[in-house]
Amino acid sequence: MPQTRPEATDPDARPPGRGAVLEVLLAFLKLGLTSFGGPVAHLGYFRTEFVERRGWLDDRSYSDLVALCQFLPGPASSQVGMALGLRRAGWAGALAAWLGFTLPSAVALILFAYGVAEWSGLTGSGAVHGLKVVAVAVVAQAVWGMARSLCPDRLRAGIAFGAALMVLALPTAAGQIAAIVLGGLIGRRALTLEHLPPATHHDYGVGRRTGAMLLGLLLTGLILLPMLAAAQASPWLAAGAVFYKAGALVFGGGHVVLPLLQSGVVPPGWVSNDAFLAGYGAAQAVPGPLFTFAAYLGAVMPAPLGGWAGGLGLLVVLFLPAFLLVAGALPFWEAMRQRAGVQRAMGGVNAAVVGVLGAALYDPVWTSAIQSRADFGLALAAFGLLVHARMSPVLVVTLAAVAGWALAFWGVTG
Repeated sequence: MPQTRPEATDPDARPPGRGAVLEVLLAFLKLGLTSFGGPVAHLGYFRTEFVERRGWLDDRSYSDLVALCQFLPGPASSQVGMALGLRRAGWAGALAAWLGFTLPSAVALILFAYGVAEWSGLTGSGAVHGLKVVAVAVVAQAVWGMARSLCPDRLRAGIAFGAALMVLALPTAAGQIAAIVLGGLIGRRALTLEHLPPATHHDYGVGRRTGAMLLGLLLTGLILLPMLAAAQASPWLAAGAVFYKAGALVFGGGHVVLPLLQSGVVPPGWVSNDAFLAGYGAAQAVPGPLFTFAAYLGAVMPAPLGGWAGGLGLLVVLFLPAFLLVAGALPFWEAMRQRAGVQRAMGGVNAAVVGVLGAALYDPVWTSAIQSRADFGLALAAFGLLVHARMSPVLVVTLAAVAGWALAFWGVTG
């Protein structure tokens, strides 16, 4: 007999339809145009919009969903958005939520990539150098904030330092993944964490069989794409394998994708380190998820990649694992999150992520951007504005670009 899925008991659930899909698209488009400040800020915007203002779900349901997306690899805020769209309007709603929240910043970054390609001197200009310098402050802020929350004891601090040393000694994507896996193994064996409180499961319209199929597709992509890229001399397959792996294995949000992508696109010569860091700095100045940095990288790559096709294509590839993970994990989440071994392993993984990001802060971010005392002073000022003055990142990035232009204009190099 065919397996049947129990009916949703959620009072906030709504049957999907064209009106619901359009509602989801417009709601997330507004957020995609206005949500500055990174994933933590995005989650705050989502709560205000969908819990308080629209009443799509209650606080308990929202907190449960956020817990799942923080647990999974990938961009947490985008995964929360996809799940909200899925809950509200089915599979089309998940797509509408992703499009609305992602496309505004992706389009802006592709246009910036066209500027970099059109004016060859743009990556070496003072304003773009200011963007590279402010990337130091942004990544340092991420390391600082993540270390305080994810490394609260000596063991996890030790995991973070060990991961940083491993990545510095093995500056490849394999070294970064090995550090994260080792952190998870140490955490599972050595950490002691309290169980999460039991929570009610909410139906998102995904059965366990469908969830298992989605997770199987995710794993199949991780195995087949590198094999196909090795067997076929195709730039699309090679780049797709790099971006898919980054999207599937990144814990800790958008900033942590930086070292995986850098080690994947800079050494082969697809993107210069200057252009990479300039785009990363520009990504801080646009709203929406930081993973849209993939659109810039795809657009700035040489033919047959590059342009709109490369930007949008690699954007989809980077986000695809995030969708497969969150949709596939939803029906299994309650049983999974109560397991002590899983919680301990994730504590170790999160600590290792801090170390990986700390290593990336030094190389390539610091080594490529800080070339003088003036650069260091600008980075320090930007860090102070972000961390202590709590100034909007878009304003700090704009000020850094102007300051970089001014320093170059006046010939300040010391």
